[in-house]
Amino acid sequence: MRSFHSFGDLRSLQPVDAGFGGGRGKPIDRHYIESFLARHADEIRGHVLEVGGDDYTRRFGGTRVANSSVLQAAVSYRHADFIADLANGEGLPDANFDCFICTQTLQYVFDLQSAITTIRRILAPGGVLLLTVPGISQISPFDRDRWGEFWRFTPQSVQRLLEAGFDHDRVEVAAAGNVLAATAFLHGLACEDLTPSELDTFDDRYPVLVTAHVAR
Repeated sequence: MRSFHSFGDLRSLQPVDAGFGGGRGKPIDRHYIESFLARHADEIRGHVLEVGGDDYTRRFGGTRVANSSVLQAAVSYRHADFIADLANGEGLPDANFDCFICTQTLQYVFDLQSAITTIRRILAPGGVLLLTVPGISQISPFDRDRWGEFWRFTPQSVQRLLEAGFDHDRVEVAAAGNVLAATAFLHGLACEDLTPSELDTFDDRYPVLVTAHVAR
């Protein structure tokens, strides 16, 4: 049975859960990420590249995926087909991927425009980028200390960034979130603490997550 948080004890200088709500259930941004990928599941096909692992490729691509590859930034991580920095793209093949799943990654890349150039280069003709980036979000101490964490995004900034590298009519940018979802996310509450309508009501003043679908 779903248990909803009363929001009666948020007058605190410390979050309810410092790990994005992962200690309570599913983090709120993951709900938005997974909803976005589910809407575009039919395009997760062919040769798919995913950052960090292949969980979303397998979950949403299923039998449409002919070849799954994983991109990691460092050799210390588990299985990776490519170890590369998106800012320079060294070691990533040209025009090779039918779909690139790039979730919650660009905030760690300082040279964003170079990353977009790399993404365009590695997508096959007709390939698709499925991108998510944080809007209103805490900073992760672990990732900040390991990689550096440089950016938070708005739909307008993502639109301009992508239109500098792709045809503007092939870029579709959207956002998810509202003031309640943003407040809950910053305090480390989880999806289980909100109702479905509270999660899915959208207010463009409070983008918790920004998404982009881009066709090569």
